[in-house]
Amino acid sequence: MFLGTYAPRLDDKGRLILPAKFRDELAGGLVLTRGQERCLYAFPMREFEQLHDQLRQAPVTSKQARNYLRVFLSGAADELPDKQGRITIPTTLRQYAGLDRELAVIGAGSRVEIWDAEAWASYLAEQEEEFADTAEEVVPGLF
Repeated sequence: MFLGTYAPRLDDKGRLILPAKFRDELAGGLVLTRGQERCLYAFPMREFEQLHDQLRQAPVTSKQARNYLRVFLSGAADELPDKQGRITIPTTLRQYAGLDRELAVIGAGSRVEIWDAEAWASYLAEQEEEFADTAEEVVPGLF
């Protein structure tokens, strides 16, 4: 499970050093793709394969499903971290997420999310009040 928030930098070649806590889980390869809210998702390869199996079950006759699959999969790129735990984020994905130098890399359970640091701070500030207000709706009986 991926947890926590980290603040790495993107180097001049578009490479990200993965947080040390995430490296073992991602060492066998990962898939980067577009995420919601203009961030990137990074899935361990086996998690992405399971997700893809679920996505394949969507009816081809559904325009909404086709559109989602096109956007989600057309931006996907498989990466294998190097010995220093670095991955290269393709230019198209960097542009999609507005990634420059300062990043926020967050653990989101089964995936890692990669955000522009300012975009993450803004998103988090906007969501904190809603977070407090919706706990009972999202996870009934938890608190």
